[in-house]
Amino acid sequence: MQADVIFSVLILIISVILHEVAHGYMANYLGDPTARLQGRLTLNPLKHIDPMGSIFLPLLLKLSGSPMLIGYAKPVPYNPHNLSGKYDEAWVAAAGPLTNIALALVFGFAIRFGGATLPAAAISACAIIALTNIVLAIFNLVPIPPLDGSKVLSGLLPGAAGHIYDRFRARFERLGVLSGTILLMLLFYFFLVPVFDHVVYGLFSLLTGVSI
Repeated sequence: MQADVIFSVLILIISVILHEVAHGYMANYLGDPTARLQGRLTLNPLKHIDPMGSIFLPLLLKLSGSPMLIGYAKPVPYNPHNLSGKYDEAWVAAAGPLTNIALALVFGFAIRFGGATLPAAAISACAIIALTNIVLAIFNLVPIPPLDGSKVLSGLLPGAAGHIYDRFRARFERLGVLSGTILLMLLFYFFLVPVFDHVVYGLFSLLTGVSI
């Protein structure tokens, strides 16, 4: 059991690091070198780990038996003034969840198409990786600040609706990453957990062919 906890937290740390690096690479591709110049386009965990969000919070959730394993790394910086396209900021925001979706697809399909030949330990590892990345992708696409979904929605909303939502997003983001994450988790536990669970487990079954 202890080994499963450690492995799950390690997978979460790796997944959130890949998530953040993807933001930086997309920003750099679209003309903003901020993350690259600050040395954040690296997989070195020391550049990304947030002690509270990457280690303490996931361990606390896992050891407490929480149905949801969530964490975060230090946000990769970017300068929106260096982005010129209408949807560039939305693409930067979407890069993180899209990376998690890609990881979920790879390891989920490994179970679906290779489950008959893979050893039980490998199937278990693939399941943890796929499920963790499904949770990260869906959670981060919720359009509530400071999650990536809020920036994606902001980039897609037209005219006045976009300006109104941007003002709301700016006020919410003043809470900070940790405060915003705690508030979001409270919202999830009291209002969204049943829906969230159905979506996550439904997608997991769709990818792997295995029900949880």
